[in-house]
Amino acid sequence: PYRFGQASWGGIGKFYLGREISHVMGHLGADWLEREEREEEENVSQAIQNMQLQGDEVVADIGAGSGYYAFRVAEELPEGKVLAVDLQPEMLAIMQQKIEEESINNVELIQAEEADPQLPVNSVDMVFMVDVYHELAYPKEVMQKIVAALRPEGRFILLEYRLEDPDVPIKRLHKMSLMQATKEMEAVGLRLQENISNLPWQHFMVFVKD
Repeated sequence: PYRFGQASWGGIGKFYLGREISHVMGHLGADWLEREEREEEENVSQAIQNMQLQGDEVVADIGAGSGYYAFRVAEELPEGKVLAVDLQPEMLAIMQQKIEEESINNVELIQAEEADPQLPVNSVDMVFMVDVYHELAYPKEVMQKIVAALRPEGRFILLEYRLEDPDVPIKRLHKMSLMQATKEMEAVGLRLQENISNLPWQHFMVFVKD
């Protein structure tokens, strides 16, 4: 499903359904994920409210990074849990330290592979990605695994900076349009249920099995 060509600035020269895949933000960017102004810039509290979490759900955060979202979502799941999935051992170590320091018992860490998030089949009620999908080196394979991991009524939530909005101050390859995201999700059997447009910079796209 991929083609290869000249890499643009910030890209890896690998293309999927017409979109160039961007470089991954490494663990050295963890401080940026935890920046104080993130709540104001992205309205994270509203994004989590948009998820309509039920207290006993099993939720997977793919590309959890430093756990900025994972730990906040876990607070909304007193009878459930968050599977915090990341490719980088350094990010997992950051989250493990927080789990130990704060005695958090409903966040489980999972070491992913580039083409496999390591989620069991039919195991999760919701999967979400926050500004991560555009960096996946193997988006089709990862999404196929995610679709298999979702329970029949499960949902996939995708947050990406809006490519359509030139005022969003993010590099182009780290943004996605609603049209492109929908096309890529349809390729793995997901359909757009709704796009909630109440966040300052991001699309909040909800996909379900078609």
